[in-house]
Amino acid sequence: MAGNTFGTLFKLTTFGESHGEAIGGIIDGCPAGLKIDYNAITAEMQRRKPGQSAIVTQRKEPDTVAFYSGIFEGTTTGTPIGFIIKNTNQKSKDYTHIKDTYRPSHADYTYDKKYGIRDYRGGGRSSARETACRVVAGAIAKQLIKEINITAYVSSVGTLELDKHYSELNFSEIENNLVRTADTSMAKQMEAYIKEIRKEGNTVGGTITCVIQNMPTGLGEPVFDKLHAQLGKAMLSINAVKGFEYGSGFAGTKMKGSEHNDLFNENGSTKTNLSGGVQGGISNGEDIYCNIAFKPVATIMQKQQTITKDGELTTMQGKGRHDPCVVPRAVPIVEAMAALVIADFWLLNKLSKL
Repeated sequence: MAGNTFGTLFKLTTFGESHGEAIGGIIDGCPAGLKIDYNAITAEMQRRKPGQSAIVTQRKEPDTVAFYSGIFEGTTTGTPIGFIIKNTNQKSKDYTHIKDTYRPSHADYTYDKKYGIRDYRGGGRSSARETACRVVAGAIAKQLIKEINITAYVSSVGTLELDKHYSELNFSEIENNLVRTADTSMAKQMEAYIKEIRKEGNTVGGTITCVIQNMPTGLGEPVFDKLHAQLGKAMLSINAVKGFEYGSGFAGTKMKGSEHNDLFNENGSTKTNLSGGVQGGISNGEDIYCNIAFKPVATIMQKQQTITKDGELTTMQGKGRHDPCVVPRAVPIVEAMAALVIADFWLLNKLSKL
């Protein structure tokens, strides 16, 4: 299986399955001499872990990270950083009913057709459990680019939308509610809605907005490795993501050039930022902001039509522990992937100036 590595200089390779003994990763390209804040890594893992509230999956995993290489006396050595996260709360029997059946809108069918074999326990390699490894690497990337601030928050759940520009919001509210949105009133509405959806045995999607502030100019390459293109790839690689837009996004298609152009101030900053902090694939020093769309979780506690491995029609119903809405736990994953992209371009920019 290819495609398990992300990045050019700051690289992350992940391994493991949802119900295997452990998941883990190797971070290659992290410079020597970086003092690691283990508490910051733990805090990021706590934000992503299952079982943290009444509106997420009740799988109980401590998600403790064990580092095996690349760090000596709390400081990176410049060699590959190897780590594992043990799976301690697997309930593989919850998935025996899909051993020979494909779940609608899951990777079951495509995996089986591609490889001729699949790990049906929680989706195996296709499970969002893998994203815990991304959060570890993202937490280290954040420490490498500590002057750059990366903040993500839930901006919609179903039809409930936080219709405010990020500059109008109080980011300190994000971790004060279960949904991880930046508005107290909307947080209550979203939480109530997710609980209602869960009672129905159903799921709902939503969007996450990511804001990257204190950006330097000059990050990104002008052709195939545009900064926004790599951010798009990073976000679209996250489980359940169906869409990515940055800056004015699709709303920009409804504007005229005279409305959309970001006019310059004398110091090189711009009066507006419809470009989303990126022009020609290169950061211009303004805030980067993007929206990431997540579909409803595919596993629902309702009967649905599907097929068996032999192509016979049948019905199935979800079992086990699943998120009714994935976006609250996906906030740190979005931040982690943004950090990996920015750290990679930050190192590439340093290399290009040698």
